[in-house]
Amino acid sequence: MSQAEYDYVIVGGGSAGCVLANRLSADPNVTVCLLEAGGEDRNPWIHIPAGYIKTMIDPSINWMFETAPHPNTGNRPIPVPRGKVLGGSSAINAMIYARGQSQDYDVWAQMGCTGWSFDDVLPYFKKSENREQGETAYRGVGGPLNTTEITETYPILDRVIEAAGELGLPMHNDYNAESQFGFTYYQVTQKNGRRFSAKKAYLEPVRSRRNLTVETGAFVQSVTFEGRRATGARLIQSGTTRTISARREVILSAGGVQSPQLLELSGIGQGARLQDLGISVIHDSPGVGENLQDHYCSRLSWRLKDTDSLNRMTRGLPLMKEFAKFLISGKGALTMPAGIVAGFAKSRPDLEDADIQYHVAHATFADPNKRVFDKFPGITFAPCPLRPESRGYLHAKTPNMADAPEIQPNFLEAVQDQQVHLAGLRLSREIMAQEPIRRFVDHEIQPGDEIVSDEAMLDHARRTGATLYHPTCTCKMGTDPMAVVSPRLSVHGVEGLRVVDASIMPRLISGNTNAPTMMIAEKAADMILQDNG
Repeated sequence: MSQAEYDYVIVGGGSAGCVLANRLSADPNVTVCLLEAGGEDRNPWIHIPAGYIKTMIDPSINWMFETAPHPNTGNRPIPVPRGKVLGGSSAINAMIYARGQSQDYDVWAQMGCTGWSFDDVLPYFKKSENREQGETAYRGVGGPLNTTEITETYPILDRVIEAAGELGLPMHNDYNAESQFGFTYYQVTQKNGRRFSAKKAYLEPVRSRRNLTVETGAFVQSVTFEGRRATGARLIQSGTTRTISARREVILSAGGVQSPQLLELSGIGQGARLQDLGISVIHDSPGVGENLQDHYCSRLSWRLKDTDSLNRMTRGLPLMKEFAKFLISGKGALTMPAGIVAGFAKSRPDLEDADIQYHVAHATFADPNKRVFDKFPGITFAPCPLRPESRGYLHAKTPNMADAPEIQPNFLEAVQDQQVHLAGLRLSREIMAQEPIRRFVDHEIQPGDEIVSDEAMLDHARRTGATLYHPTCTCKMGTDPMAVVSPRLSVHGVEGLRVVDASIMPRLISGNTNAPTMMIAEKAADMILQDNG
């Protein structure tokens, strides 16, 4: 068993881990080791934005997790892709840059997470960002992460935005500013039409630092302890078991799925559950793996007429033209994220801001699981409740990290989630019935015009819906008995161990989770350096 020692050992080379590796190693007097179970980001589909269609189903760069079946969602497993590569899920995701609402973070602070109000976190969002469209009171320039508008807009999607305006949903310039409410095009983490992952943004520029070591193919099995102090990480690399020691701290950045699993396999979790798995209990922490929250969406799609869509633009000769455009100018269909038009709406007019998010694209799938497009032009709306009340759980099933944990989000369990989901589905139809867009509609494909009652619509959502890939809140921060980490992100009950990733959210934010994850890591890096003098 070989061994090495560093000041900080970071477990997970994803969105949070890359940020931490950069910021902590900026001090030349400390040594940092970043451990990633996956490999380098050499797969070409990672760098072509539309390649997410491939990366979402590629087990060489994706952990390919699934939810446990549940009656609320048709007793079917639902894919939960997570990146297994440097850059983590930012290397395989849809590249959408969304921060959530200011109220999200103010609620965190009200829940006892001191220092996490919107005024506290905004400087870290700005510090992270290099916005191509320039600086504002809400937006940053000069940071590592390049953000920009999508490279091309489309007449049929312009009409969707106009149609939403007919219903009082305004077109606005920046849903990452004062309010999300309204429709516009999504912002993305791209540069020159290529994906700009956390690895590209934070790790590549500093990889040559002498005090930073990056280990790939390093599959961490557990955190090591002396008494109640974390001392390092035990891992398997190239078939050999190693221990990497940490003089100051071990930092788990393995994400909303694997950070709680690692805590359990290291002896931190629900005592009786760990004992049943034959794991010695270091600290009985009832909240580990609980409080799982995720965004659940279902889709409506329409066949279009008298217009074009990505269905035709991504096959045959048109695809060759788009590929040439991508290579020459970094623009076009191959740079598009999964959702092209962003929509944020209210299920009730008395709400302060949106509680429904839309991902809209002028594309439809003949086989959604295999990401195979229909041969005719189409458009898809994917609404989801932004702040779900349903709570699930995530727990290790065996004492082996190689065995996927049980993931049970309990989607649509809460009646409120069902009501908001139905409101999102119905509003989609209202938008498509407005004058700017309706003449292009041939007919509704899914769920179909005959599906009109609440019961039938909800049945469609249960049978066909999917996660938006935002598993969070499984190691929540706070001071209550179910909190796993403190507002400084230190694990309760032990020393020398933190969790820094989306799992520490006490409540899911109102939007996509990649930008908030990097903000969390930016803030955590400052706290770690402060706490260690």
